[in-house]
Amino acid sequence: MSKSNKFLAGINTICQRIPHAGAMCLIERVSDWDQDSITCRSRTHVDSNNPLRNKYKLPMSALIEYGAQAMAIHGSLVNEQQSGSQGGYLAGLKDVYLVDGDLSDIPDELVIIASKIYSDGKNMIYEFSVTVGVTTLASGRATVFGNIVNGEQS
Repeated sequence: MSKSNKFLAGINTICQRIPHAGAMCLIERVSDWDQDSITCRSRTHVDSNNPLRNKYKLPMSALIEYGAQAMAIHGSLVNEQQSGSQGGYLAGLKDVYLVDGDLSDIPDELVIIASKIYSDGKNMIYEFSVTVGVTTLASGRATVFGNIVNGEQS
């Protein structure tokens, strides 16, 4: 599948597309996206002020949030093209794979890919992966419930 849209943005522009702000906005740029997938990049995992870092390290489980933010950005871009607005929330995870280790020990840029494998117009299922070079650090499947208004699905 070829990517049809380029969307190179700074972290401030991306933060406007997700329900997080400041240091919690973890994605630095979007490389490519189309109606079905998005490729994002980031080095925020090496920041000593990363809000997901605990006293000793940045756990690999933080990569799930990187994947979720890529999905949120993708949803925002697709909905903008379709002249719609939709909120949503991560409802479930399945088949999550995480390597062992400390994420902050990895100096290289993260590549985050989210691919929509199902959508009924409200709810979606995405597959996501986070890699460094040829090494997969995290992957899984996420269910996203959409069209959320005041905490209830419309």
